[in-house]
Amino acid sequence: MTTLRDKPLWRSVILWLSATLMMGVAASAAAHKYFFAITEINHNQVSDSFEIIHQLTAHDIENTIAQQHNIAFNPEHPNYDALIKAYVEQRFILTSGQRALDVNWIGLEIVRDKIVVYQEASANRFATPLVVKNELLVDTYPKQINTVNFVSGETKISLTFNKSQRIATITNNN
Repeated sequence: MTTLRDKPLWRSVILWLSATLMMGVAASAAAHKYFFAITEINHNQVSDSFEIIHQLTAHDIENTIAQQHNIAFNPEHPNYDALIKAYVEQRFILTSGQRALDVNWIGLEIVRDKIVVYQEASANRFATPLVVKNELLVDTYPKQINTVNFVSGETKISLTFNKSQRIATITNNN
């Protein structure tokens, strides 16, 4: 008895599908070798507030939330903004004078392949040291690198976070 698998055409189709699938996997892996996020913290001295902007790779944060909640997660999800908000608020914390600052959620937008998150915190009790805890995406992506750029007047400081370095301190001496 002859089956479809015995036919040369079927073998060609299987080989073609396998090769196409492997090329797609290889291209996908090659397209995303680096995992990074950038956060800007600007001390607005006029309003005496910290203006915080996070830029995250959209599919990285979506995959992280999908894994955590065991759900299909994309911009059409009914709790898309709320789940991203909860994730960011749990993993990005500012502390000054040994008190966590109240960081207010302004919102988020999707810009190309990025999620841009806007937050703000009052700086009226700002005293150095300012402790920054940044654990965004480091548990899902072990090679994740997070950069925080802090600007206050003439002071400009860059901090780097990763899986093993999750907390850094900004002082007058930085």
